[in-house]
Amino acid sequence: MSIDTTEDPDSEGSKGHSRRNVMIGGLGLSLALLAPIAGAGPALAADRSQVLIILSSAGELKLKDGKTYKTGFYLDELSIPLRKLVEAGYTPVFANPEGNAATFDPVSNDKAFFGNDDNARAAAVRFLEGYPGIKAPRTLADVVREGTSDYVGIFIPGGHAPMQDLIQNKTLGDILKTFHANARPTGVICHGPTALLSTVSDPVAYREAMVAGDIFKASKIAEGWPYAGYRLTVFATGEERIIEGPGQQLGGSVLFYAADALAQAGAHVDRIAAFQPNVIEDRELVSGQQPFSSDAFGEAFVAKLLASAAR
Repeated sequence: MSIDTTEDPDSEGSKGHSRRNVMIGGLGLSLALLAPIAGAGPALAADRSQVLIILSSAGELKLKDGKTYKTGFYLDELSIPLRKLVEAGYTPVFANPEGNAATFDPVSNDKAFFGNDDNARAAAVRFLEGYPGIKAPRTLADVVREGTSDYVGIFIPGGHAPMQDLIQNKTLGDILKTFHANARPTGVICHGPTALLSTVSDPVAYREAMVAGDIFKASKIAEGWPYAGYRLTVFATGEERIIEGPGQQLGGSVLFYAADALAQAGAHVDRIAAFQPNVIEDRELVSGQQPFSSDAFGEAFVAKLLASAAR
């Protein structure tokens, strides 16, 4: 994976949100921020309450020119925050649209995302294997039928998969609206923030408009979006372009850019230099920019949950 850090930082701030970012030269993968995950199994802690973890059902992302990219959740974007949640005493409950087994993006099974420590990478794989709910998650429809009142927060990891299905899943939109209405902590990282667009009036039509490049139609559909005006971060367009094209990770080009889709709906999209840790907090929402933000994102999301419980 080739990493270029030439993208200029956006230092704009506003009331009601905060940024947590750590600038590291080059990859900086051995820093404490991306320290290896300790242990292989879930920590035994007093159960505070349940956190709903939304995974994609998609195993492929459609690209331009009929190409596809094999995807899933990113290994570190789920395993690192999940471990922090469990160690803080929260119980994860997994769900996705179809109730099918969720898998990680093969590219993410790389020590580069774990401080260049292959033991940490392997430990992350073993850790997730300890959660059968990842292979047999509840369906989103089941979650709606059961209600969301028992969940203190909701977490959506990245990987490109959410851009295929979660972004246009109206049932997920209904679930997210319940968390938004009660200001319950909502954590999203990398491409996970695109799932927030499932709360527009017609998420299928919104995605189609973005694919077609019809920004005026997209803006019209997005009127009244619950997260309009929020500051958040997401996998940046500059980062996406680095991994696009022949010979690169994707092998092709995405149908639309995640940052553009969120901005067109009314979000204030914040990003810093490519592949540098970046976490943004605004009201109940905690967002991380990409895999190298997983550690800081996990810390911030747990802190948000604890603060919410203390209110």
